[in-house]
Amino acid sequence: MTGVERERLERLLVGSDEASAAALVALRCGGSYVIWDGATSAESLALVYARRLRLTRRRGSETTNLDRAVELLGRHQQPVRLGQIRTADGSWMFTLFLTDDGSRLIACTGVRRPQV
Repeated sequence: MTGVERERLERLLVGSDEASAAALVALRCGGSYVIWDGATSAESLALVYARRLRLTRRRGSETTNLDRAVELLGRHQQPVRLGQIRTADGSWMFTLFLTDDGSRLIACTGVRRPQV
């Protein structure tokens, strides 16, 4: 995404939920981001992220909004475009689930990265 698209991404993250608010702060504080081309079935993503939810709970990993993202993906009937924001210090990674055309945020989730 270019600078203008970065601004659009910031607008999509405003006022949604705790994960979106944290992702917006990360983006505005110099975090890196990418929005990938192409889209994936919301149903398959719901299955993948439901598995990740179980794994993060079992491992005790800190997440934000992962359960809600799984729920929203399970209800979404259209293809989903993925994006990612990583905090400048690498401590958190946020996954963005956007509509196929990138015009709307479906869900956002974050996971604290293990310290090495």
